Amino acid sequence: MRETKISCCVKTMIHAPYMKSKFHTGMEPAMTLRRTLLICSAAALAASAFPAVAQDWPERPVRILVSFPPGGSSDLVARLLAEHLGERLGQPFIVENRPGAGGTVAALALKDASPDGHSFMLSNLTPFSIAPTLFPDAGYDPITDFTHVSYIGGVHLALFAGAELGITTLDDLIAGAMAAPGELDYGTSGVGSWGHIVSARFGAITDTEMEHIPYQGSGPMQLDLRAGVIGLSFDAVPQNLPLVNEGVAIPLAVSSPERLETLPDVPTFLEAGLDLVAENWLGFSAPGGLDPAIAAKLDETLTDIMTLPEITAQFDNWGIVRVPMNGAAFAAFVADQYSAWAPMVEAAR
Repeated sequence: MRETKISCCVKTMIHAPYMKSKFHTGMEPAMTLRRTLLICSAAALAASAFPAVAQDWPERPVRILVSFPPGGSSDLVARLLAEHLGERLGQPFIVENRPGAGGTVAALALKDASPDGHSFMLSNLTPFSIAPTLFPDAGYDPITDFTHVSYIGGVHLALFAGAELGITTLDDLIAGAMAAPGELDYGTSGVGSWGHIVSARFGAITDTEMEHIPYQGSGPMQLDLRAGVIGLSFDAVPQNLPLVNEGVAIPLAVSSPERLETLPDVPTFLEAGLDLVAENWLGFSAPGGLDPAIAAKLDETLTDIMTLPEITAQFDNWGIVRVPMNGAAFAAFVADQYSAWAPMVEAAR
């Protein structure tokens, strides 16, 4: 299915979690402050020693919902961490892919699950920072309906060209798009994905018009890029590195503030003179009402796992950026990101 061509103007910059946001949040300051205080107060209750309920948890297999099909960065990270969580906590952690509707399918499934510590989600930007603005009737509040437990890290996006397209630089792409408006097409992980929002920003600041082909996740889009069905994609870096190494996908620019160690020869959009920086955050979230002691135990376990040499090496290989952030700070961060992305999402509608 093809979507209406994108032509919009976004005046603000998408910031990584460690950069202070300059957006007008679109939310009244008092409301934001009240939400943040409530989140931090609830999370602080878990700072004491774990009570018996946390000592006994988990009592049976735990599921981790992923809002995209297999093969994307969320899926890769969820499966890597699930293996180690199972070893540490004595029960299987099972990844369950629930793609669709800009991540809202998985988010609704999480919201409706029992808050007993046996259902989590590898949460990310799309269902919690973008979808609630893009789809006002999504059926959940990204802050109050969930317990945001632990920050995992952030990944960056690149604009990839299929080898068959014959374009190897960003300047060539922009020139081609200007010469033939609407003739070039590109894929994203779907309407409401961060690739969709970033592509709208790209079109606005370059004054170019290309055809948007939305997919249900990165995996199907990569297959079509490989086959030459689409010429371009806006997608996260980690899952596309094998295609880059094979010469199937040519990265033209990355959305990080500085060049990525995984793609050291690829310029940033900023280097190309485009005011475009974006990062997709990843974390663990639970239904609202999760026992604070269980949340603290999971956060502590994940924090310890992510110090393992094999985990840090894999994160570095994927280009996942991790900064220290405890559970309370992560919950406040999710609220801030929801507010920060709202103006860009509105502009891309």
